[in-house]
Amino acid sequence: MDLNLLKEKAKKAIESAPSRKEIDVIFRTYLGRKGELTTILRSLGTRSGEERRRLGQEANELRTWFEERCEARKREIQRAETERGGKEEWIDVTAPGKRIAVGHLHPLTQVQRTAREIFQSMGFEVAEGPEIESEWYNFDALNIPPNHPARDMWDTFWLKGNQKIPKEDGKVERLLLRTHTSPVQIRYMEKHSPPLRIIAPGRIFRYEATDARHEINFYQLEGLMVGKTVSAGNFKAIIQEFFGRFFGTLVKIRLRPSYFPFTEPSFEVDMTCLLCSGKGCSGCGNAGWIEIMGAGMVHQNVFGAVGYVPGEWQGFAFGMGLDRLAMMKYKINDIRLLYNGDLRFLHQF
Repeated sequence: MDLNLLKEKAKKAIESAPSRKEIDVIFRTYLGRKGELTTILRSLGTRSGEERRRLGQEANELRTWFEERCEARKREIQRAETERGGKEEWIDVTAPGKRIAVGHLHPLTQVQRTAREIFQSMGFEVAEGPEIESEWYNFDALNIPPNHPARDMWDTFWLKGNQKIPKEDGKVERLLLRTHTSPVQIRYMEKHSPPLRIIAPGRIFRYEATDARHEINFYQLEGLMVGKTVSAGNFKAIIQEFFGRFFGTLVKIRLRPSYFPFTEPSFEVDMTCLLCSGKGCSGCGNAGWIEIMGAGMVHQNVFGAVGYVPGEWQGFAFGMGLDRLAMMKYKINDIRLLYNGDLRFLHQF
């Protein structure tokens, strides 16, 4: 091919190119792996000595001219775009990369992971179960009779249309959104023999009026320890250790006598409100104390429901709200802040 004709052809293409992307296309057409000028340069080895020297010199000069003209045309296009405020996309491959914005864990997730790690370090296994439960696992197996207030429609979300599942005896039972993670304890004990120690973290649902301390959807962590000589003293020592490590400081707690169908004896566990240091605030209902968990020694009827021989084993069970732990740890005075998706709030953690 006549190199002069090739140069004229390339010159017209470069000068008429409307963008830098088009210049790149032209460059590959002539100097790409299979470009026209590249093909000529590769064919020099087949030429005679004198012709090879002459053609090689002209081809190399043309390559240098072509490269310089392409760069010059790019600069012309860039200047024109700048003058008219053009914003055509262009990537400078030599520029340093932009740092990608990295998200972070929700405070409830952080609290749950910390709690799991602490209990696992004390020998507790993590157990999980379904959020949609049956009456048996949520109530019957936990010694909660049919006339217990917790079964009332105002406390429990029953599935629409009274959906039911068949039982082995031919009867059916209703399905519901679990009101606690205690059913996980039942499911675990049905498949495992004592001694054992587990925690069951997860989401639960209760039909309650929302306020600074209550939500219809929140997170709970329950624990269970069963053995021959497990006592309430073991429970207090473990919980005191947990609170000390979780909050990183000595936390004052108190146990109050209470009643739960699935434990006997039962007690409520309160801790000094860290939001107000015990002085009283909206987070603790101006009491200076905040109820952090319910607990007690497992009722023997519960052991009987899972197939254990009543009287042969004993143990304690407890349940705490992870939301309230988060409120105490991060000094949050309204539980609803954890669920409203306000990024101004979440970005603080």
